Formats: sequence, structure tokens, C-alpha cells
Amino acid sequence: MNVVSTNIGQPVTISWQGLERITGIYKTPVPDGIYLSTEGVTGDAIGNPKVHGGALKAAYLFSEDHYPFWKTQYPSLDWDFGMFGENLTISGLDETQLFIGSMYSLGETTVRITTPREPCFKLGLRFKDQGIIDAFVKHRRPGTYVQVLQPGMVREGDSMELVDLPEKKVSIAAFYTMWYAPEKDRKLIVEALNLPGISEQKHKQLQKWLS
Repeated sequence: MNVVSTNIGQPVTISWQGLERITGIYKTPVPDGIYLSTEGVTGDAIGNPKVHGGALKAAYLFSEDHYPFWKTQYPSLDWDFGMFGENLTISGLDETQLFIGSMYSLGETTVRITTPREPCFKLGLRFKDQGIIDAFVKHRRPGTYVQVLQPGMVREGDSMELVDLPEKKVSIAAFYTMWYAPEKDRKLIVEALNLPGISEQKHKQLQKWLS
């Protein structure tokens, strides 16, 4: 896997349901790379710190390989990398082969795979269509958040290479499918509860589904 684009967003004020809000979803490529700290991407806007940013969602990765599909769905948009709000566009990123808790070297950094992205109305605003929320969930290719274990720069052309796998393997794709499924896979939930990278909030929800 290789970094195709490094992207950050400036704070943008949007109007939603009669309220003004701040978002950082309008990301664009930056040629000199980005710095990944343990709490986020330096210079990148975070509109809602409750659901974005922080230690377990320090950076968002999305696959270059998914772009052709979405371009056919929204051909009239002005396309560039960063369209999905990702900090890093990665070639060869496959959610079925990304396991929660696994560690990767990524440029100068070391990162841990945590959880998939859950789309919200801001993605709909970015694509000028709230229908993309349901389509994004059904497509089951959400990209992944990462925890930064070793901070550093990431630049276009850098490689992303596996360092370590957890003993229990729950893929980003499997977790994402379970999260939105009406009937939950209890075995997968039990395995996920013991993985590093699962937030306290998600732990509570998983425990609730088990009970």
C-alpha cells in the first residue's frame, strides 16, 4: 500500500437544520505532506471533537481504489483526493484485510487500525446529496481511523506496511457490517471487545448489544 495523497481541511461554517456548524470535511491535497501527532493531524480542522479526532481517531484513511465507483455515481462533482474527508488517500487499502488492532508503519509514523468511519450529514453536504449516507453504508468500504503510536510526517509516495497483527482478527469490513446489521454477530462482538483501538463509547454499545 502507498500514500497517493495527503489532505487537510480548513474550518468551514455550514448551515444544517437551522443551525450554523463548523466542519473540516472539505479537505484538499497538500503537496508537502502532513504531520500525524498522537491527537490528530497538525493543521487539520475538526468540526466535532466528540466524533472526530482524538487518540483513537487521530487520522482517517480512505482507499484510492474506491474513487472510480463513486465517480460514476457523482460524475458532475469537481473531483480531487480528500473528497471523503480523509487525511490520507491510500492505494491498495482493503477493508477486508485491515484488522482492528493491527499496527502499520506509515511514512515516519507507526499507526494502529481502530474503527471504520461512520458517515454523517456532513458527507452529504460535501457530495450535495444526503442520499450518499445510506449508499456509503451499503457499499461497505468505509475506510478506517488510526491511532498514532509514533508521530511523524507522512508524504505522498510513502509506503504503508504491516508491523503486527492481533491474535484475534476482526476486519474493518466485518466490524462495519456488524455495526449496521439489524441482527448482530455475537461472536464478533465478543472478539471486538478484547481488541485495542475500540473506544469506551463503542465498548458500551457492544456490551449493550450482548445483553
